Amino acid sequence: MTGEGCRLIAQASTSSAESFTREIGSLIPGLRRYAMFLTRDSCAADDLVQDTLIRSIEKLHLWQEGTDLRAWLFAILHNLHIDELRRASRGRVIEELNEDDPRFGQSPPQAEWLRLHDVQRALTKLPADQRSVLLLVGLAEEPYETAASLLDLPVGTVRSRLWRGRDLLRRLTGDFGGRRTRRSSGHDRAAA
Repeated sequence: MTGEGCRLIAQASTSSAESFTREIGSLIPGLRRYAMFLTRDSCAADDLVQDTLIRSIEKLHLWQEGTDLRAWLFAILHNLHIDELRRASRGRVIEELNEDDPRFGQSPPQAEWLRLHDVQRALTKLPADQRSVLLLVGLAEEPYETAASLLDLPVGTVRSRLWRGRDLLRRLTGDFGGRRTRRSSGHDRAAA
């Protein structure tokens, strides 16, 4: 107990003060458990119990001997905790968002992971010949000619399989408005 609390007890010379000091020692562990439940922090709980004891000593004239001291102390502790929560909520700074703030336009990363998962699942559903061309040209960024020589296919067949693979991939993932991938000239459609 702080020096302030000891001074206040010493000033109170009534029989209620003597009764109060006898009972209070046995109630401190219960007060601390309740304070820990409310604050979830041992330091904050100790501070709350100390504030409760100081407040109870300051308001000792309001306690009537023969009434439930435990209930009175727990009510003080609870009310002090509520007051602290209110004080903390009033002290919060409300941050104003503006459109120039980079955090304003960021999308959550989960959406990208889900989209990637959908694309991976759709890739496994593609026919093997379309998937291999799509991975070589789309993912490994190999030129059509290199992909054609690696797969031992004519360049026109690589372009055709690539177009069909991309089209099926868009349908499987539901991406109909997505940006067009790597079409260098208008005769890619003719190759399909």
